[in-house]
Amino acid sequence: MKKIVMTGGGTAGHVVPNIALFDTLAKDYEIHYIASENGIERELVEKAGIPYYGISCGKLRRYINIKNFTDAFRVVKGFAQAVKIIKRLKPDVVFSKGGFVTVPVVLAAGFLKIPVVLHESDITPGLANKISLPFAKAVCISFPESKQHIKHSRIHLTGTPIRDSIFKGNAGKGRDICGFDDSKPVLLAMGGSQGSAKLNSVLRESLDTLKKSYNIVHLCGKNNIDSELAGALGYAQFEYLDEEMPHVLAAADITVSRAGANSIFEFLALKKPHLLIPLPRAQSRGDQIQNAQSFMKQDFSKVLYEEDMNAAGFVLEIIDLYSQKEKYIDNMEKSLITDGVEETIRIIKKYSS
Repeated sequence: MKKIVMTGGGTAGHVVPNIALFDTLAKDYEIHYIASENGIERELVEKAGIPYYGISCGKLRRYINIKNFTDAFRVVKGFAQAVKIIKRLKPDVVFSKGGFVTVPVVLAAGFLKIPVVLHESDITPGLANKISLPFAKAVCISFPESKQHIKHSRIHLTGTPIRDSIFKGNAGKGRDICGFDDSKPVLLAMGGSQGSAKLNSVLRESLDTLKKSYNIVHLCGKNNIDSELAGALGYAQFEYLDEEMPHVLAAADITVSRAGANSIFEFLALKKPHLLIPLPRAQSRGDQIQNAQSFMKQDFSKVLYEEDMNAAGFVLEIIDLYSQKEKYIDNMEKSLITDGVEETIRIIKKYSS
């Protein structure tokens, strides 16, 4: 059996697509995972039963910071650690999903002449993938627009790998998890794995109005539970959901979310009408804005920019989304974009040594 080393982390968005590949890859590959010593990816990957190797990683920043100097030494140390691990494992291919944790691994694979396949979920590449591009045999992309922004001779439009588990949700279980016992439609609001302070604030300010028409599930991020709202009728708040997430998604009639690629492709796959609130450019490289605009142009999504968001406007957007939900469902059903698992694995096999 061939071997594959996978890497990706820093945020759940750089780990979940890798996890989506595990079951199918395991039919043909012995899977190993190299990433940061204590990042979110460690818990998620080890939970899936995949051998995990933690290495030193330095965060990559696009701005001037003294930590850029000290973290450079962490990257060098991580490179040496990754070389040692990869030499021992002797993989046939390395698959990188991106995030700063992947740079030492990709550099080590390049140094050892191991084929590397990159995957970029967003329209434009992140800094880690930009650094990694010269060492890649091939690049998988999720958006056709990415071909304009990624300079590489072997680019493959694969889509984003989506977890099979999200298709197995039960709406009744989702309502039970949230404690909803009436027939009002369900609004799911989620601000990413870290939560969104602005979305949390505006949603809670709008609760009295929204609860008249909707049951609300709120994924508010770590340490963002509002104890004063605990047990409120028609409002369920969670820091994060894992095994329960497919059921809650199944129960949701409409969703509000950041515009990370993983989330929006899951909404597309499940045909869930959604309002996207992309991470503003001041807090990002603008990738979520581009993702949201792409989906808006295809009439899959409504988009509300954070700088324009207030409680009154937010409520109106929710009302409008629900009133037009059948239109968005119909548009998503016509989409030619499919789950990226099968195509991504085809590319991995193509470039395995």
